[in-house]
Amino acid sequence: QVQLVESGGGLVQAGGSLRLSCAVSRGTFTNYAMGWFRQAPGKEREFVGTISRSGTNTYSGASVKGRATISRDNAKNTAYLQLNSLKPEDTAVYYCAAHRTDYTGSYSVDPNRYHYWGQGTQVTVSS
Repeated sequence: QVQLVESGGGLVQAGGSLRLSCAVSRGTFTNYAMGWFRQAPGKEREFVGTISRSGTNTYSGASVKGRATISRDNAKNTAYLQLNSLKPEDTAVYYCAAHRTDYTGSYSVDPNRYHYWGQGTQVTVSS
């Protein structure tokens, strides 16, 4: 089955930046819209960002608007989440997910629409 592996998390000070990566294998990367979600202890899973199969359409959640950039490199079968101006409230486990779709320009903010998930990478932001 399709495998997703996140990397790039770690401990950073408030105001710092991180770039998370999601490597996809055992599947055709270009068949999937990609999404990023996060979950902090005791909180619900939260949408962070998504990018369409084509890479031309992106959308990010309100909590990271202006601070997050989602991208993909189809030659490397990898999706990315760039996080800037990090805040303590950004502390969470970040997950990438893949949504198989027939439409090159589509995306989804609903985690229930995603077929495959990675194991997550921890991001901790100190104040």
